[in-house]
Amino acid sequence: MSQPPDGLPAYRVLTGPDDAAFCRRVSEALALGYRLHEGPALTCNGENVIVAQAVLWPETS
Repeated sequence: MSQPPDGLPAYRVLTGPDDAAFCRRVSEALALGYRLHEGPALTCNGENVIVAQAVLWPETS
């Protein structure tokens, strides 16, 4: 497949609290065929750790 499915963009940044739901979203992107781009970025909003993970469609990397 040369394009991401369902009209998704080739480059995506997934963000959210560092929890099971975020991990599932990243896992789903990997299952679709995306690849991790570098490592995640972490920050704290005073209460929770917030994660950002970029993913790339393989044809664009």
